[in-house]
Amino acid sequence: MKIKLLVVGKTDHKGLQTMISDYEKRLRHYVKYEMEVIPALKAAKNLSTLEQKDKEGDAILSRISPSDLIILLDEQGKQYTSVDFAKYLQKLMNAGTRQLVFLVGGPYGFSDAVQSRAQYKMSLSRMTFSHQMVRLFFVEQLYRGFTILRNEPYHHQ
Repeated sequence: MKIKLLVVGKTDHKGLQTMISDYEKRLRHYVKYEMEVIPALKAAKNLSTLEQKDKEGDAILSRISPSDLIILLDEQGKQYTSVDFAKYLQKLMNAGTRQLVFLVGGPYGFSDAVQSRAQYKMSLSRMTFSHQMVRLFFVEQLYRGFTILRNEPYHHQ
């Protein structure tokens, strides 16, 4: 299985980027992984919220293939414990999922077209986090999930 984290806008905080990169390196020991950044829209201030979501949605949809399993990272999605998330990853691997794509949208969320294309929604918390911090939290949870599946000592109950 290959996992892709598809995000809108770059991470401009060097400390966050360093930590994200560290977990990405660790994660690649377990699974094929990549993060793809969709550039933030230029002149977004001149667009309505709906126009901005639609343009970001078009950019997102152009980067996924019909066979991809799409999961939106959305505060309205299903919440998992770390152990349950690890079990969910195992279930997807056992089902023969070829490419799993997790999406982090722009500041206003996802377009209707992206929401229609996604199979699932997952929440990291009921709280709202910056799009940059979500990347770090999510990559760390992916790493944690794979260490749980391998019974490695990273996760403590």
